[in-house]
Amino acid sequence: MLLQPLWTFLLGHSSLLLSPFFPVIFSLSVYLSFCLPFLLLDVLSSRWALVRRYKLQPQSSVSWASVRSCLALTLYNHLVFIFPLTVLHWYLRPVHLPEEAPPLPRLLVQVLVCLLLFDFQSFIWHLLHHKVPWLYRNFHKVHHTYTSTSALTAEYSGAWETLSLGLFAAANPLLLGCHPLTELAFFLVNIWLSVEDHCGYDLPWATHHLVPLGLYGGARHHDLHHLKSKYNFAPYFTHWDRLAGTLCTHQD
Repeated sequence: MLLQPLWTFLLGHSSLLLSPFFPVIFSLSVYLSFCLPFLLLDVLSSRWALVRRYKLQPQSSVSWASVRSCLALTLYNHLVFIFPLTVLHWYLRPVHLPEEAPPLPRLLVQVLVCLLLFDFQSFIWHLLHHKVPWLYRNFHKVHHTYTSTSALTAEYSGAWETLSLGLFAAANPLLLGCHPLTELAFFLVNIWLSVEDHCGYDLPWATHHLVPLGLYGGARHHDLHHLKSKYNFAPYFTHWDRLAGTLCTHQD
Protein backbone atom coordinates (compact mmCIF):
# COMPACT_ATOMS: atom_id res chain seq x y z
CA MET A 1 0.00 0.00 0.00
CA LEU A 2 2.94 2.37 0.62
CA LEU A 3 3.93 2.30 -3.05
CA GLN A 4 0.44 2.33 -4.55
CA PRO A 5 0.05 6.15 -4.80
CA LEU A 6 3.39 6.38 -6.61
CA TRP A 7 2.51 3.53 -8.96
CA THR A 8 -0.95 4.99 -9.64
CA PHE A 9 0.71 8.30 -10.55
CA LEU A 10 3.08 6.52 -12.94
CA LEU A 11 0.20 4.59 -14.51
CA GLY A 12 -1.32 7.97 -15.34
CA HIS A 13 1.67 8.38 -17.67
CA SER A 14 1.44 4.87 -19.11
CA SER A 15 1.74 6.14 -22.68
CA LEU A 16 5.26 7.32 -21.84
CA LEU A 17 6.16 4.14 -19.93
CA LEU A 18 5.00 1.99 -22.84
CA SER A 19 6.80 4.06 -25.47
CA PRO A 20 9.83 2.53 -27.25
CA PHE A 21 11.61 5.83 -26.54
CA PHE A 22 11.19 5.58 -22.76
CA PRO A 23 14.20 3.35 -21.91
CA VAL A 24 16.67 5.64 -23.70
CA ILE A 25 15.05 8.85 -22.39
CA PHE A 26 14.97 7.43 -18.86
CA SER A 27 18.53 6.09 -18.94
CA LEU A 28 20.09 9.23 -20.40
CA SER A 29 18.15 11.75 -18.32
CA VAL A 30 18.75 9.89 -15.05
CA TYR A 31 22.44 9.38 -15.83
CA LEU A 32 23.07 13.02 -16.74
CA SER A 33 21.05 14.24 -13.75
CA PHE A 34 23.16 12.12 -11.40
CA CYS A 35 26.37 13.38 -13.04
CA LEU A 36 25.48 17.07 -12.69
CA PRO A 37 26.20 17.50 -8.95
CA PHE A 38 29.64 15.96 -9.39
CA LEU A 39 30.36 18.16 -12.43
CA LEU A 40 29.55 21.14 -10.21
CA LEU A 41 32.00 19.82 -7.60
CA ASP A 42 34.63 19.50 -10.34
CA VAL A 43 34.18 23.18 -11.17
CA LEU A 44 34.28 24.21 -7.51
CA SER A 45 37.26 22.01 -6.61
CA SER A 46 39.57 24.05 -8.80
CA ARG A 47 38.67 27.13 -6.75
CA TRP A 48 37.89 25.90 -3.23
CA ALA A 49 40.25 23.84 -1.08
CA LEU A 50 37.22 22.79 0.99
CA VAL A 51 35.91 20.82 -2.00
CA ARG A 52 39.31 19.72 -3.26
CA ARG A 53 40.09 18.00 0.04
CA TYR A 54 37.50 15.32 -0.83
CA LYS A 55 38.97 14.56 -4.27
CA LEU A 56 40.52 11.12 -4.48
CA GLN A 57 43.20 12.48 -6.82
CA PRO A 58 43.56 16.14 -5.75
CA GLN A 59 46.25 16.83 -8.35
CA SER A 60 43.89 15.97 -11.21
CA SER A 61 41.28 18.18 -12.83
CA VAL A 62 38.47 17.60 -15.29
CA SER A 63 38.86 19.40 -18.62
CA TRP A 64 36.01 20.55 -20.80
CA ALA A 65 37.54 18.50 -23.61
CA SER A 66 37.10 15.32 -21.55
CA VAL A 67 33.53 16.34 -20.66
CA ARG A 68 32.70 16.79 -24.35
CA SER A 69 34.39 13.50 -25.26
CA CYS A 70 32.50 11.55 -22.56
CA LEU A 71 29.16 13.12 -23.48
CA ALA A 72 29.70 12.44 -27.19
CA LEU A 73 30.49 8.75 -26.65
CA THR A 74 27.58 8.29 -24.23
CA LEU A 75 25.12 9.86 -26.68
CA TYR A 76 26.57 7.86 -29.58
CA ASN A 77 26.22 4.54 -27.73
CA HIS A 78 22.65 5.30 -26.65
CA LEU A 79 21.43 6.45 -30.04
CA VAL A 80 23.30 4.03 -32.32
CA PHE A 81 23.26 0.84 -30.25
CA ILE A 82 20.92 0.98 -27.25
CA PHE A 83 17.95 2.67 -28.93
CA PRO A 84 17.57 0.15 -31.82
CA LEU A 85 17.78 -2.75 -29.36
CA THR A 86 15.17 -1.24 -27.02
CA VAL A 87 12.83 -0.74 -30.00
CA LEU A 88 13.34 -4.40 -30.97
CA HIS A 89 12.69 -5.47 -27.37
CA TRP A 90 9.57 -3.27 -27.26
CA TYR A 91 8.30 -4.93 -30.45
CA LEU A 92 9.06 -8.53 -29.42
CA ARG A 93 8.10 -8.25 -25.74
CA PRO A 94 5.44 -5.61 -25.05
CA VAL A 95 5.50 -4.19 -21.53
CA HIS A 96 2.66 -5.15 -19.18
CA LEU A 97 1.76 -2.65 -16.47
CA PRO A 98 -0.21 -4.26 -13.60
CA GLU A 99 -2.70 -2.22 -11.64
CA GLU A 100 -1.21 -2.99 -8.22
CA ALA A 101 2.14 -1.83 -6.89
CA PRO A 102 4.56 -4.35 -5.36
CA PRO A 103 4.89 -4.56 -1.56
CA LEU A 104 7.75 -2.38 -0.35
CA PRO A 105 9.70 -5.26 1.35
CA ARG A 106 9.60 -7.30 -1.87
CA LEU A 107 10.79 -4.31 -3.91
CA LEU A 108 13.72 -3.68 -1.56
CA VAL A 109 14.78 -7.33 -1.46
CA GLN A 110 14.57 -7.74 -5.23
CA VAL A 111 16.53 -4.54 -5.86
CA LEU A 112 19.26 -5.84 -3.55
CA VAL A 113 19.29 -9.25 -5.26
CA CYS A 114 19.48 -7.55 -8.68
CA LEU A 115 22.44 -5.51 -7.45
CA LEU A 116 24.21 -8.59 -6.10
CA LEU A 117 23.65 -10.46 -9.37
CA PHE A 118 24.85 -7.51 -11.42
CA ASP A 119 27.89 -7.16 -9.17
CA PHE A 120 28.82 -10.82 -9.72
CA GLN A 121 28.22 -10.71 -13.49
CA SER A 122 30.22 -7.50 -13.85
CA PHE A 123 33.03 -8.90 -11.71
CA ILE A 124 33.41 -11.95 -13.98
CA TRP A 125 33.13 -9.83 -17.15
CA HIS A 126 35.60 -7.27 -15.82
CA LEU A 127 38.11 -9.85 -14.60
CA LEU A 128 38.10 -11.65 -17.96
CA HIS A 129 38.56 -8.39 -19.86
CA HIS A 130 41.65 -7.64 -17.81
CA LYS A 131 43.14 -11.14 -17.74
CA VAL A 132 42.72 -11.81 -21.47
CA PRO A 133 44.87 -9.25 -23.33
CA TRP A 134 42.85 -9.51 -26.56
CA LEU A 135 39.61 -8.69 -24.73
CA TYR A 136 41.21 -5.78 -22.90
CA ARG A 137 42.85 -4.38 -26.00
CA ASN A 138 39.77 -4.61 -28.23
CA PHE A 139 36.91 -3.94 -25.82
CA HIS A 140 37.78 -2.61 -22.36
CA LYS A 141 40.79 -0.37 -22.94
CA VAL A 142 38.54 2.57 -23.92
CA HIS A 143 37.10 2.72 -20.41
CA HIS A 144 40.63 3.08 -19.00
CA THR A 145 41.43 6.11 -21.12
CA TYR A 146 41.14 8.17 -17.93
CA THR A 147 43.20 7.06 -14.91
CA SER A 148 41.53 9.79 -12.85
CA THR A 149 37.83 9.06 -12.52
CA SER A 150 35.04 11.61 -12.88
CA ALA A 151 31.28 11.13 -13.04
CA LEU A 152 30.96 11.17 -16.83
CA THR A 153 33.63 8.48 -17.24
CA ALA A 154 31.09 5.97 -15.84
CA GLU A 155 29.73 5.40 -19.35
CA TYR A 156 32.89 6.16 -21.28
CA SER A 157 33.14 2.74 -22.91
CA GLY A 158 32.86 1.02 -26.24
CA ALA A 159 29.70 -0.51 -27.67
CA TRP A 160 30.50 -4.08 -26.54
CA GLU A 161 31.01 -3.05 -22.91
CA THR A 162 27.96 -0.79 -22.90
CA LEU A 163 25.73 -3.51 -24.36
CA SER A 164 27.16 -6.32 -22.20
CA LEU A 165 26.63 -4.51 -18.91
CA GLY A 166 23.30 -3.16 -20.14
CA LEU A 167 22.20 -6.73 -20.88
CA PHE A 168 23.09 -7.85 -17.34
CA ALA A 169 21.17 -4.93 -15.85
CA ALA A 170 18.10 -5.54 -18.03
CA ALA A 171 18.07 -9.33 -17.66
CA ASN A 172 18.22 -9.59 -13.87
CA PRO A 173 14.79 -8.06 -13.13
CA LEU A 174 13.32 -10.32 -15.82
CA LEU A 175 14.95 -13.41 -14.28
CA LEU A 176 13.49 -12.51 -10.89
CA GLY A 177 10.06 -11.66 -12.31
CA CYS A 178 10.22 -8.13 -10.91
CA HIS A 179 7.36 -5.66 -11.03
CA PRO A 180 7.99 -2.74 -13.48
CA LEU A 181 8.28 -0.38 -10.50
CA THR A 182 10.98 -2.63 -9.03
CA GLU A 183 12.79 -2.53 -12.38
CA LEU A 184 12.74 1.26 -12.37
CA ALA A 185 13.96 1.34 -8.77
CA PHE A 186 16.82 -1.03 -9.62
CA PHE A 187 17.83 0.99 -12.68
CA LEU A 188 17.82 4.19 -10.62
CA VAL A 189 19.97 2.68 -7.87
CA ASN A 190 22.30 0.97 -10.37
CA ILE A 191 22.89 4.16 -12.37
CA TRP A 192 23.48 6.17 -9.19
CA LEU A 193 26.00 3.67 -7.81
CA SER A 194 27.83 3.55 -11.14
CA VAL A 195 28.10 7.34 -11.27
CA GLU A 196 29.12 7.51 -7.61
CA ASP A 197 31.78 4.82 -8.27
CA HIS A 198 33.37 7.06 -10.90
CA CYS A 199 32.72 10.45 -9.29
CA GLY A 200 36.31 10.89 -8.06
CA TYR A 201 35.28 12.07 -4.58
CA ASP A 202 35.36 10.43 -1.16
CA LEU A 203 32.39 12.26 0.33
CA PRO A 204 31.33 11.66 3.97
CA TRP A 205 27.84 10.52 2.96
CA ALA A 206 28.99 8.23 0.14
CA THR A 207 27.57 4.70 0.04
CA HIS A 208 30.82 3.03 1.12
CA HIS A 209 30.69 5.04 4.35
CA LEU A 210 27.08 4.02 5.00
CA VAL A 211 27.53 0.25 4.44
CA PRO A 212 29.39 -1.25 7.43
CA LEU A 213 32.27 -3.73 7.70
CA GLY A 214 33.91 -2.71 4.43
CA LEU A 215 31.35 -4.73 2.46
CA TYR A 216 30.96 -1.99 -0.15
CA GLY A 217 33.86 -0.55 -2.12
CA GLY A 218 32.47 2.59 -3.71
CA ALA A 219 34.35 5.49 -5.27
CA ARG A 220 37.65 4.94 -3.44
CA HIS A 221 37.62 1.23 -4.39
CA HIS A 222 36.98 1.92 -8.07
CA ASP A 223 39.35 4.88 -8.29
CA LEU A 224 42.12 2.53 -7.13
CA HIS A 225 41.15 0.17 -9.95
CA HIS A 226 41.72 2.93 -12.51
CA LEU A 227 45.10 3.64 -10.92
CA LYS A 228 46.07 -0.03 -10.44
CA SER A 229 44.18 -2.06 -12.99
CA LYS A 230 45.15 -5.42 -11.42
CA TYR A 231 42.79 -4.92 -8.48
CA ASN A 232 39.16 -4.19 -7.54
CA PHE A 233 37.21 -5.70 -10.43
CA ALA A 234 33.76 -5.79 -8.78
CA PRO A 235 31.82 -2.57 -9.36
CA TYR A 236 30.16 -2.30 -5.96
CA PHE A 237 30.68 -4.88 -3.23
CA THR A 238 34.05 -6.16 -2.03
CA HIS A 239 33.40 -9.86 -1.33
CA TRP A 240 34.27 -11.18 -4.81
CA ASP A 241 37.58 -9.31 -4.91
CA ARG A 242 38.31 -10.46 -1.37
CA LEU A 243 37.69 -14.10 -2.35
CA ALA A 244 39.72 -13.77 -5.57
CA GLY A 245 42.63 -12.04 -3.82
CA THR A 246 42.21 -8.93 -6.01
CA LEU A 247 41.05 -6.51 -3.30
CA CYS A 248 43.11 -3.36 -2.81
CA THR A 249 42.05 -0.85 -0.16
CA HIS A 250 44.82 1.75 -0.29
CA GLN A 251 47.32 3.33 -2.65
CA ASP A 252 50.96 2.45 -2.04
